[in-house]
Amino acid sequence: MQERSSVGELAEQLRRELDRYPPGGKLPSSRSLVERFRVSPVTVSRALAQLAAEGLVVTRPGAGAFRAQPRTAPAPAGDTSWQEVALSADGTADLVPRSVDASGVLVSLAAPPPGVIEFNGGYLHPSLQPERAMAAALSRAGRRPGAWGRPPMEGLPELREWFARSIGGSVTAAGVLITAGGQSALTTALRALAPPGAPVLVESPTYPGMLAIARAAGLRPVPVPVDADGVRPELLADAFRATGAPAFVCQPLFQNPTGAVLAPGRRAEVLRIAREAGAFVVEDDFVRRLVHEDAGPLPRPLAADDPDGVVVHVSSLTKATSPSFRVSALAARGPVLERLRAIQVVDTFFVPRPLQEAALELVGSPAWPRHLRALSTQLKARRDAMTGALALHLPEFSLPHVPSGGYHLWPRLPDGTDESALTSAALRAGVALTPGRPYFSAEPPAAHIRLSFAAVAGTGEIAEGVRRLRTACDAVPA
Repeated sequence: MQERSSVGELAEQLRRELDRYPPGGKLPSSRSLVERFRVSPVTVSRALAQLAAEGLVVTRPGAGAFRAQPRTAPAPAGDTSWQEVALSADGTADLVPRSVDASGVLVSLAAPPPGVIEFNGGYLHPSLQPERAMAAALSRAGRRPGAWGRPPMEGLPELREWFARSIGGSVTAAGVLITAGGQSALTTALRALAPPGAPVLVESPTYPGMLAIARAAGLRPVPVPVDADGVRPELLADAFRATGAPAFVCQPLFQNPTGAVLAPGRRAEVLRIAREAGAFVVEDDFVRRLVHEDAGPLPRPLAADDPDGVVVHVSSLTKATSPSFRVSALAARGPVLERLRAIQVVDTFFVPRPLQEAALELVGSPAWPRHLRALSTQLKARRDAMTGALALHLPEFSLPHVPSGGYHLWPRLPDGTDESALTSAALRAGVALTPGRPYFSAEPPAAHIRLSFAAVAGTGEIAEGVRRLRTACDAVPA
């Protein structure tokens, strides 16, 4: 983290000094910058690369860095207002709007301003990521024979085999496709299973990215309520009968946002209900590797107990590694597998081979199980720190379920709380959180917020963030 800060500081200093040099003029050598600012050559190289990316300097191998020529005046802005008509003129014929609302996803992806504690993050803090192991894996992968060639369309056989073993049961490498992240895999699955205009059953509440995928594909998300034991089978059966939906999307393990785990007695019921409806179950197994130290044995994926091809399974390495390590898998059996494969090939061709090779290097290294064990310990400590801080400073928040996996909590707010007003007040107090409304495809039963404990620096920042949240709550009128 200190290195990254030094890069930004040096780049800013050089940016301020550019006026000392004429366009095309040579900047001081890297060696002189190292000596003057007392930083490493790597820091100098990265700072110059940042300025080059901004178009402020030009680097020439063997010659040095030079101030870039001034940019020409920008062309006058055109008139794009015609697109409003072009994009929506035939909207009256659409069963669902064609506009795409990414706001629910961006809440978890957008970095908060400096000094704001990130309770809204959807990925691990850099201190929890296996950065050294990933860097070493990527370095080794780049030297593998054929690493920069075209991979098989379905993915590297060894990586497909690794995912198949992770899923278990009778799943084999032949039924696995390597995809570029879980979001991409879910998009492919819904396009394969449901035509535009069709209903698709989703858990309520559920991940906003899933709702965005469905709506962008022209589908109509239909909510099925979730309780502490996962989706309620009797309501799932009712929803299939009422809608004729071709698919149900669920997260049976540490569901986002509730943290619920589908109860043992409901697992076979969910598969039976879908099979009788002639429908698929899309299993988003997104945080299996983010289990907490006190979780105990985990249930197998639904796909491991599905001989009839009801389940289309999605599994990813991203949550347990880095947001940029976008390697995941789609698993299915039967004719649907060929449709999934065809859609993926049309959309993306294949996942870059160096990234697949790096994934193989990572999961096959001794560093991988060490990382998962350390992560399990850290997540439990952070979860306990957040639940303790909430009990101390915000006892009015209801937290009926404390998950033993995942990276967030789902408190219910006191009746009458305006979650939008609280979200705004929290940001003013220096803490970013995620409002609960985007997690519901219909009217929510109560106000909630989602609080992530994985995207912050440590337990001290969690305690400070909850104190700031207390300040924000006091500032919101009852």
